[in-house]
Order: sequence, then C-alpha cells, then structure tokens
Amino acid sequence: MIILYLEFHKNLGRDKRVKIIRINMKDLTVSEDQSLKYNGLGGRALTSKVIHDEVPPTCHPLGSFNKLVFANGVLTGSGASSADRYSIGAKSPLTGGIKESNAGGISGLKLGRLGISSLIFEGVRDDFKIIHISKESITFDDATPILGKELSEAADWLRDRYGKHIAVWLIGVAGEQKMNLAAIAGQDKEGLPTRFNGRGGLGAVAGSKGIKAIVLDDAGVEKNKPKDREKFREAMKTYHKWLMETPGTAKVFPELGTAGLVKTTNALGALPTRNFSTGSFELYENITGEKLRETILERGGEGNPTHACMPGCIIRCSNVYVNKAGKLVTSPLEYENIGLLGSNLGIGELDAIAELNRLCNEYGVDTIETGAAIGVLMSQGVLSFGDVEGAINAVKEIKAGSPLGRIIGGGAEIVGKLYGAYRVPTVKGQSMPAYDPRAIKGLGVTYATSPMGADHTAGQTIRAQIDHHSAEGQVKASKDAQETVTIFDSLGMCYFSGGAIQGRFDLIADLITAYIGQKVTAEYLKETALETLKLEHQFNRRAGFTKAHDRLPEYFYTEMNEASKTVFDVPQEELELIGVEGNGR
Repeated sequence: MIILYLEFHKNLGRDKRVKIIRINMKDLTVSEDQSLKYNGLGGRALTSKVIHDEVPPTCHPLGSFNKLVFANGVLTGSGASSADRYSIGAKSPLTGGIKESNAGGISGLKLGRLGISSLIFEGVRDDFKIIHISKESITFDDATPILGKELSEAADWLRDRYGKHIAVWLIGVAGEQKMNLAAIAGQDKEGLPTRFNGRGGLGAVAGSKGIKAIVLDDAGVEKNKPKDREKFREAMKTYHKWLMETPGTAKVFPELGTAGLVKTTNALGALPTRNFSTGSFELYENITGEKLRETILERGGEGNPTHACMPGCIIRCSNVYVNKAGKLVTSPLEYENIGLLGSNLGIGELDAIAELNRLCNEYGVDTIETGAAIGVLMSQGVLSFGDVEGAINAVKEIKAGSPLGRIIGGGAEIVGKLYGAYRVPTVKGQSMPAYDPRAIKGLGVTYATSPMGADHTAGQTIRAQIDHHSAEGQVKASKDAQETVTIFDSLGMCYFSGGAIQGRFDLIADLITAYIGQKVTAEYLKETALETLKLEHQFNRRAGFTKAHDRLPEYFYTEMNEASKTVFDVPQEELELIGVEGNGR
C-alpha cells in the first residue's frame, strides 16, 4: 500500500500556481523550491515530511539545523466550511521530537491566496525581522517597534503600517525569550491575533530564527478557484448538508463550543482538578459551556457565544468573552483553557479564567502548558490552589522574564524537576490536555504513543463508542483516531467536522479532485496519513526516543483517580503496537 502512496504522490500536484518558498533568515535570501519532492502534500503531511527529510533528528531545536515549516492544508482557501486550517512544524524544544501544531483563522487563507502552499524557514539570527509577503515580493523590515509589546498591540501596529486587509503570524514576548511554551499566533476573521499554534514551543523556534512577524499581504490577488467548479460545488453542497444535519456540528458546537465538554468530562471523572489529582471539580457548574453561553448572552455588548474564526465556517465553535460592561476580554474561551487554567488550578470563576487566558494570548504562550506548569507549582506549595491573584501574577512573570517566569516558561516538566515534584502530568516533555487519562483511557494511549507527546488533537477518543473506564479496546480506538486526525491535519480541515463525515472520505476525495483538478482517492488520503505517522515515529526514534518514552507518568498507573475509581491499566505491550515501531500496521 505504501507503493501506491509513493507512485501517486510523484504524479500529484504539478500545478505551479502552488509553490514552496524557502527563506534563509541568516542571510535573508529567498528562493523557490523547484523540486517535485513535496508535491501533492499539505498541512501535517508536508511539515512532517520536510522535518523528517531535512532536519537532523539529533540537532538542537534552537540551532541552525532546525527548520520551521508553515504549510497550508490541501483544501485551505478552497471555500469549503472549516477547511482553512494550516500546520506549522519543526523539531520541538519542548519534547525534543518532531512537532506539528495546526490552527484556524485567516492566516492560512491569505497565504494560499498568494499562491504559496508552504514557507520553509532556515538559519538563525540574533535580531528580529518582519517578513512582508505580497504578490510582488518578499521583504524584510526591522521588528524593533513591536518587540516586547503585547500581541494585540503588535497586531494593531502591523495593520496600521501594512493595511487593514493583511493577515499575520507573530510571536509574543515568550517567543522573543525562546521559552519552551512559546506559541505562534495567527488572526481570526476580525483581525484578532488569537488563533494559536500553541503546542511544542514552536514560538521559540521562530524566535531563534529572528521571526517576529510574517505579514501576508494579498492586495490585488483574486480568490482561489476550483479547477472544476460544478463538481466542486456539488461535492461541497453535500458536505455542508452533512454538517447542517449532524447535531454536534449544527447545534452543540455552535451553541456551547468546546466548553460543552466540561459537564461530560466531569461526569466521567476526567476533568483535571488540582494538578490532575482527581477528575471531578466541585465548582464545575460555574465553568460549564452552558454557564459560559449564559454569561456572554447576559452581558451582551461585544460578546458572542457562537463565533467563526474562519470565514464561512458552519460549525462556529469559537466565542468572544466580555466583561460585565460588555467589553472584549478574550477570544476564544475554550474547553482546554477552562480545564487547565480553571479546575486544574482549583479556580471556578469564568472571569478569572478569562483573564488568565487573555494574558496567555497577549504574551503568546500555550494555555495548556502554562496551566499545567502553574498546577505543578501549586502542588509544591509555591502557590495555593484557587489563588486567582497568585496565578495571574505568575503568568505576568513570563512577560517580565524573571527567574520564576523563566521557570514557568520552561514548561511543566522543567517546573517539576526544579521543585522535586513527583506528580507531573507530561509525556515526552509536553503537558497533558484537559482529560485525565485514567478516566478516558483511549486518550491515555494517545498521550503515551503519539509522536507529538501528550496531545489530544493527535488522537481524540472521547466520542468513541467505548467504555472509557475499561482498558479493553482503547489501543484500537486511539490508533484509529490518530490515523483519522492525520488526514484532517493534512487537508486543512477542522477535526470537528469528523462527526459529520463519519469516515466517508470518498466525498472529501471528490472535493479535492474538483478543487485541484487531479484525481484523488480516499485510499490515497488514508495511505498518506499512515506514511506521515511512520515518518514521525522514525524521526523520533532517530532523535533518541525508545519504547520507554511511550508511557504515562508512573503515578497514573499506581494512584487511583477517586472521581472515576480507576487507574491507567492498558497493557504496555499493547501500547507498543503503536509506539516507536510505527503505526502498528
């Protein structure tokens, strides 16, 4: 089957309106990749292929041998709902392995309109630049005027200088300081820099290369058009019909967003509470999706409980959270933020969580890693659980670059090592998202075996029809989820549309065929995903990862989660069917 992938891949994607641009930040030179090596690939499939093929696995993540790859999904910019996502990849300074992180918003859309499928950044430098990309040229400007500024102020400055029509990618003060939890921010359709490639410390990699901001200026560029408009319209009509007929995408996500999971995970005993010590929070009713929606509607003003980060998105799972006066505080307030900055810290107030989220956004840091790092600090008595002021001040230390800020900026595993903590919820150096793996064991398998480290987006199993408290069937559920999500990540499609698609990738293949003008099959999409996972595991193995790294922290096996009355007991020999040996096929 891999032969099918290789032969098909060689002949796909020769349309030269799509191009890969290489930018060497050391000497500020630009070139177009003229090879056909990466044709037919998009999103995660492209970033992981480049990192696997071109980055020495044992290199320093912040050194000159690492590369930072921005890659649009195959369907990004096509006009299909929820399909304007993009991926960023590199060797991660947080995990030491391969990393891909994807996000929505308008930045990928603008890159695609410029006729660019991927940007590959090479080299390092000590000063910071703004890379301005238009249809005429790529130029480099001094970034000094926006260094040290909060992201909203920096984004406003960029829009004032280059035009309101632009989109940007940029890093915050954490990225400037090359912290392990530094993220890369893109923009939503209102221009707010709140769509984050948060995981893995990719903002630090950008910082090492002197990339403060990338300005995507599509002035004078026409919208992308499908090769076969009629067939594309027919396929898209069916796809959109599925989205509108599926309760999750038509009602639950638009009304409650991802925060709708709070009730579900709390009932399962999976809502991380006080540094993952248990999975049920006594104040959970104050931070549910229902409470979030009610609060936004009551306050009115600039608030919006159902918001689309991408133009034309039917799912609209985002939101705009406001204060009591109806003024913007932050966007979006999602389940992961509520779990890691809320219940994980013993905080049961939406306003407090929103302020923590706002600060994380402004400093350009991953909310998951930040919440987990502070949770470990609280477990060691440096702060008290439920201390809102203490948590806010701790996040502010990141901007200050103080010793404590630097410690938090290193991530939860660094915090645990420095404070001698035993209970540190990380795998391969990356913090667990807001699901206790003792209560949702399929996600425990994903955390342990994904090449990305602990990451729910690498293989979400919460909606799998399975007993989440039982060890039986969890490896298969995770493996299937990891393969499926890799397809979505490579196409630029939001995984939330998966409930509507339900594995019917023939239609998605038809959508792609009509868009790019070359025949694509569902079988090819699946084989590309399998090959991508294989390459990711190979990179990590060569970077020094072994079967010993495909495990959860010890205490999840030995200490019962009292909320679920379970430990993590999926046999290790089953996990190794996924692990470093590849995809288990």
